[in-house]
Amino acid sequence: MATKVHMEALSPTMEEGRLVKWTKHEGDAVKSGDTLAEVETDKAVMELVARADGQLLQVLVPEGTTVPVGNIVAWIGKPGEKIDGTGGGEPAAAAPKPAPAAAAPAAKAPAPSPVPVAAAADATRVRASPLAKRIAKEAGVDLKLVQGSGPGGRVIKRDVEGAPTSPAATVAAPAPRTGVPYEDVPLTQIRKTIAKRLAASIGPIPHFFLTTEIDMERAAEAREALGEKVSFNDIVIKAVALALVQHRACNAWFQEDHIRYWNEVHIGMAVAIEDGLITPVIRNADLKNLRQIGAESRELAGRARTRRLKPEEYTGATFSVSNLGMFDIDQFTAVINPPEAGIVAIGTIVAKAVPDGDRVVVRRRLRVTMSCDHRVIDGATGAAYLKTLKQMLENPLAMLL
Repeated sequence: MATKVHMEALSPTMEEGRLVKWTKHEGDAVKSGDTLAEVETDKAVMELVARADGQLLQVLVPEGTTVPVGNIVAWIGKPGEKIDGTGGGEPAAAAPKPAPAAAAPAAKAPAPSPVPVAAAADATRVRASPLAKRIAKEAGVDLKLVQGSGPGGRVIKRDVEGAPTSPAATVAAPAPRTGVPYEDVPLTQIRKTIAKRLAASIGPIPHFFLTTEIDMERAAEAREALGEKVSFNDIVIKAVALALVQHRACNAWFQEDHIRYWNEVHIGMAVAIEDGLITPVIRNADLKNLRQIGAESRELAGRARTRRLKPEEYTGATFSVSNLGMFDIDQFTAVINPPEAGIVAIGTIVAKAVPDGDRVVVRRRLRVTMSCDHRVIDGATGAAYLKTLKQMLENPLAMLL
């Protein structure tokens, strides 16, 4: 009997997946465990594998289609075996392929999006991320001439950067009006997830915020002594983790009917990627030295940007760090990533004139804001944690040992 291939839940929070690329095609022999397709989840690009031996009899879902978890996307069976091509009555994302004698596909293909036909500019006829389209439009890059390196040949940010601009675009700075007032761009899987999680965080969770300013002179000296392989962010992650060991009340998850206080410290490190944000996890960060944290954070951030993280590498954080210092942001408030009870937002290090006895000196200073879930962390509890974090960053010698 033929076996149905379902869209599987390839990450803990996945509700639907976009089929990026079929790595097996109709008629190919497959074995259980073989990769059938690449699927873009809410966090990464994952592999959809075969659960049976046989031949890939029919593909029901074309590349680029978004499919709910549980839907049938293909059939595996014996060569020549008859199947229910409609997916056994379950909703399928695409109808079976038409017979060769059918009318020309161009005449039957539905409009891909609600964008008015008149709005079909060069950028919308190419598979490209929204950010790549915007950059291309501003820079005057013809996306049809750009080779995509993203999933399924999708044009992404790095493909557009450095691409030659068209002669017409270099003459006039503003883009010419097309007569169409707007363009609708479908949400990516990760952007859909970000929208849902923000609604589940900033609305239901009673946030409050605490801000402190930290003298970073000694931390800067320590970083310079350790060399280029250790960043300020690595030092912050280590300090955040060690401070949580002393303040277990902040290293917690809010659950429906209880609070889970963690004995282990796993730090979520917010990383900006092309379509949004993801938080790879530095596990047991309190037990690792700065060079270990630096190597691991660079490895995880690199694979996060190429959407190659495994689910266990971006789930299970007990507390998070979000750093916008590299963008010259002095101070900001971060949204808590549930079920975690707290997150610290790191600004840029700024040289400031500060009093030192009867004189004024210039010191490197850092503003840190902690977002707290008031259901778990009280004001005094959060303030005590920030005080410990400040002490560690201002006197990092013990932390470096």
